[in-house]
Formats: sequence, structure tokens, C-alpha cells
Amino acid sequence: MTTEYSAKVQNPYEIAKKQLEIAADYLGLESGIRKVLMHPARELTVSFPVQMDDGSIEVYTGFRIQHNLARGPAKGGIRYHSQVSLDEVRALSMWMTWKCAVVNIPFGGAKGGVIVDPKKLSKRELEHLTRRYTTEISLLIGPETDIPAPDVNTNSQTMAWIMDTYSMHKGYSVTAVVTGKPLNIGGAEGRNEATARGCQYIIREATKLKGMDLAKSTVVVQGFGNAGAIVARLLSEDSATIVGVSDSQGGIYNPKGLDVRAVMSFKGEHGTVVGFPGAQVVSNEALLELPCDILIPAALENQLNGDNAKRVKAKIIAEAANGPTNPDADKVFFERGIMVLPDILANAGGVTVSYFEWVQDLQSFFWTEAETNNRLQQIMVRSFNDVLRLAELHKVDMRTAAYILAVGRVAEATKTRGIYP
Repeated sequence: MTTEYSAKVQNPYEIAKKQLEIAADYLGLESGIRKVLMHPARELTVSFPVQMDDGSIEVYTGFRIQHNLARGPAKGGIRYHSQVSLDEVRALSMWMTWKCAVVNIPFGGAKGGVIVDPKKLSKRELEHLTRRYTTEISLLIGPETDIPAPDVNTNSQTMAWIMDTYSMHKGYSVTAVVTGKPLNIGGAEGRNEATARGCQYIIREATKLKGMDLAKSTVVVQGFGNAGAIVARLLSEDSATIVGVSDSQGGIYNPKGLDVRAVMSFKGEHGTVVGFPGAQVVSNEALLELPCDILIPAALENQLNGDNAKRVKAKIIAEAANGPTNPDADKVFFERGIMVLPDILANAGGVTVSYFEWVQDLQSFFWTEAETNNRLQQIMVRSFNDVLRLAELHKVDMRTAAYILAVGRVAEATKTRGIYP
């Protein structure tokens, strides 16, 4: 995910709480359980010094938040961005709780972040920052307590530094402390493509439900980072026509279709998709309103709102990003008959294969990529059908149904365990 943060129209934590309240009303949750689910279980804010290449010292602020631990250890990514905020991390940690619950894997939700523009740091400075941040949050993380993963502006190398730092403190290798690692130190086959592949599986089910032929469908992808670029490639392999893509510099559009692999090569050379031969330049905002059958927001939060939702032309919106649609837009899409495949379902492939990686690390027994993809497909298809049944039962949109399913599972676990002491 590479698209830059846009000005936030709504506080993401307020959105997350509003989404929880809607599901809680459908479930008839008592006020005490609502209060438990509304508040993060643990919040850690750290400020730490990093020595830069020129010998100067900078102080950075970072966060690690665990939202809920009722169903298992906390799980969630770490992002590096200049506009990371406490409320954003709170929202993301809550969304991770629901995401793990909707696909029924035994994790709670967590998230972390550091306020930094990583593009301004050298690789050595990034390593120093990562190792110091890891040391500061080592109070919370661990293979049985809280397992980080990559997110915005972090990757497998970042996870390797975290794993190594944590292991140095312990005195032995602890591969299961993070997921999304390189294969040679305990990573899982298929993890890099997992978010996109899970989204692909969900889109296949949705197009069948809507009576659409995926091979004849047109697709627009906002955000051409790891998730966006790979889902574009996977859908093109399903013979869908990718007509528009974008990154932080802007977007490109060709109604006749884009050669996704060529666009990926172009971005690798030039650092952006803008300027790709034979395509019109469009803004990220205009990209969302292009004619298409399937729209995939794969960038960041608050991209679709009550205003631009009226101009979206897609029949299906698949959220490869976290929180790209606010509640006002959800209402518009439901009224217009546009199916939104919510983030906690559509992009849950990443955390599902992270769970697979964690299990493999704990057992020191690894699967093939084919085994991983087969198990991922089973979980994604089952979860889609679980959500669809609730949507039809309650006559609600897929997001509300996904929240009813996820919040219900976490609430039941909380009630079963009881309130300590």
C-alpha cells in the first residue's frame, strides 16, 4: 500500500466505534460487554532516540496497541508514516480484532506505528529505528502474547530486524514473534501474495453471486503497492480487464485495459505508475469514479465518503485496504445496490496466512505454497458464505453482517471467559 494519507474527514477511531455500535445493536449486547469491546485492552506510547548517519540524534514517537485478547494472542501490523496517530492505531487494532474473528482464527487484534517518513531515512537509519522501537515495545510483543506483521511502509526486512532484535534479548531464535518474514528465517510460502489472493477468492464468490462473469469484468485498483499490484495481477490472470490503477503520485487509465505486468515493471523502474505509455493520467480522486465493474481501494483510510459514493460506477467494491469507506458512503452504496466486500473480510487473507506462518514456526514444520493457498481458499470462501447468510437474514449490507459475525464471536468469548477477577 503506497498511496499517501489524504486529509481525514472523520476520525478513524470514531468510525470504528460507530461500526461496533451498529453490530452491537443487532446483537442486543448488554452495556457492560459493549464497554469492554469499545476500549483497547492495552496502549503503549514510546518516545525513543535514534542516532542518524551524520551523528545527530532524532527522537521518534511510536505506539503499540492491543485491542482485545479474548480469543487469543494479539495480532496486527506495524506501519511507518509521518501521519500515524494514536486514534488511527486504536481504530486499526479494533479492526484487526474483527478481522481475525470474521475468518475465525484464534487471535485478538493489535496494531503498531511510528511517526516517521521512512523515505527520508537511509536503510541503516531505518534499521536503527526498527531495532530501538522493537526494544521499547518488547514489553508487549512475543509469540504467545502479540505477534506483529508488515503494514504501510514496512516489509519482510523490517520483520527480520524485529525478530532478530527480540531474539537477541532472549538469547535464542524466536521466529514466531513476527509474521511476514523472509522465507530463509521462518517465513511462509505464499505470505507475500496472501492479502491479494484472499481478496481474489472473495471477489470470485461475489461475482458469481451477482451473476457477473469475472473474465468479462473491468477493474480499477486504487493503490499499487503490495496488495493492490498483486490483486491486479491475479485478477488479470482470471482474465479480468484492469482499466485503471494508481499510486501516491497519481493514477493511469485505459478503457481498453492495462498490461499489469508491464505497469509493475514500469513502476519498478520509475517509482510510479504515472507516465505509463498509452494511458491517460487521472487523479486518485477521479480514479475512484471511473467506469468499471469492480473497484478495489487498496490504499488507506477514508477514500470513499458520502459525497463521492454517489458517483462511483462499480457494481462491487472490494476493500483491500483497511477502512477505505466511511459509514456515510456505506449507506449510499447499500441504497444503490452496490455490494461492498468489507475490509475485515476482503483483506483478511494476509492475517490468515500470518496465522499459518505462526503455526508453522511454532511447530518447525512448513507447508508448500499450494497447501497454503488451498487452506486460505477454504477459509475465505467459508467466511464469505458465513457473512452472506447473516446479510440475508438481517437484510443488511455485507459490512454490517461481517461485524455482526465478528463482534458476536468476540463477545461470546468474552462472556465465556468472564470478567477477571
